[in-house]
Amino acid sequence: PSNTRALTGVDPQAQRLHQQAQKPLLDHYRRRSAEGAHRWVLTNFPCPALAQEADMSLREFEAFVYAATFVDQPDPIAAWQAMHDRQQRLVDWLAGKSEVIVRGPDVDLRLSIAGRTFINSDGKRNMPSGEIFTGPVEESVEGWIRFRYPAIRGGREVEGVEFTFAQGRVVAAKAAKNEAYLLSQLDSDPGARYLGEFAIGTNDRIQRFTKNILFDEKIGGTIHIALGAGYPETGSRNDSSIHWDFICDMRRDSEIWVDGELFYKDGRFMIA
Repeated sequence: PSNTRALTGVDPQAQRLHQQAQKPLLDHYRRRSAEGAHRWVLTNFPCPALAQEADMSLREFEAFVYAATFVDQPDPIAAWQAMHDRQQRLVDWLAGKSEVIVRGPDVDLRLSIAGRTFINSDGKRNMPSGEIFTGPVEESVEGWIRFRYPAIRGGREVEGVEFTFAQGRVVAAKAAKNEAYLLSQLDSDPGARYLGEFAIGTNDRIQRFTKNILFDEKIGGTIHIALGAGYPETGSRNDSSIHWDFICDMRRDSEIWVDGELFYKDGRFMIA
């Protein structure tokens, strides 16, 4: 892009109408992707606008992108295969599990993954990649979460976001900046207040926030949740015209418990 904030002045209601008009196409796209009928990959080319958004010079941002995508490694393909193997062990361990509890300075959440599938995101559809994700049982999410990283959407930067969930639904939401825009998006449709995704970022070569979700959701030592549409391949049934990711740092005094077993602590996986 030449300007990452080109949509900042667009009426949120107009953005909602645009999202709703696109929804049938996005539903078809997600369904074909889940079935394996549609091959795609998303990436970014280093450019001045993205570098500026990330508070880097273009040269710095180029180096950041090349490190995040492993192309600075002697054998990038082997590096991605190693990530696939590490993540597949986690995905295999999570298969058949039911309850997830996430606790830390900024989070106290409980959710169910019963009957849901974790996906190994290993560079085939996002480049860079480095996450495992699923769609939680829609009505299962309970608790509270706060995001110290801003959430970027529609040319707007929403800061200081906090959500409270009850029976899966966001029942309270606030933000220190652009709260009205946040609430307008949550009111897009009934599914916009339910989670379509719960994920853990695993790419330790991404440690810097860039205001670009392709990179930021992969930051090693973070989790992210997405309000709105889920991915059919995970078993998610949540339907919405939005899919908005929010990132929570888990690198300090934070834990994830799965079926009573410590799975993750302070940004590191605890299982063999």
